[in-house]
Amino acid sequence: MSNDVPTDLKYTKSHEWVRMDDDGIATVGITDHAQELLGDLVFIELPEVGTELGAGAECAVVESVKAASDVYSPLTGEVVEVNEVLADAPETINQDAYEEGWIFRMRLAAPNELDALMDADSYAEHAESDEH
Repeated sequence: MSNDVPTDLKYTKSHEWVRMDDDGIATVGITDHAQELLGDLVFIELPEVGTELGAGAECAVVESVKAASDVYSPLTGEVVEVNEVLADAPETINQDAYEEGWIFRMRLAAPNELDALMDADSYAEHAESDEH
């Protein structure tokens, strides 16, 4: 596993990442570790803008040549934007999971939920133990 887990993000046990923006909107994607496990992505089912999600709710699906995998909302809130690029170029996640490969952005209903997510060090340990 690569050790380049960005330290400015928060992480879930199910391999999603969250970046809080200054405007109070959270950007969500799947980790580099997750895309490595999945392999080449061929299709992404994005959530609908306006959808209200609970923390832990299934909200998207990423399909690779090997498997389909659910993406879970790391936090409670409303989807305000989706990454339309992924509809035509799902491999964007393989190439750049933390920047261009984001999946959706959400307005948080309970920002304190962020405190329950893992930091980069905890996630790196979790991802490593996940491989064994």
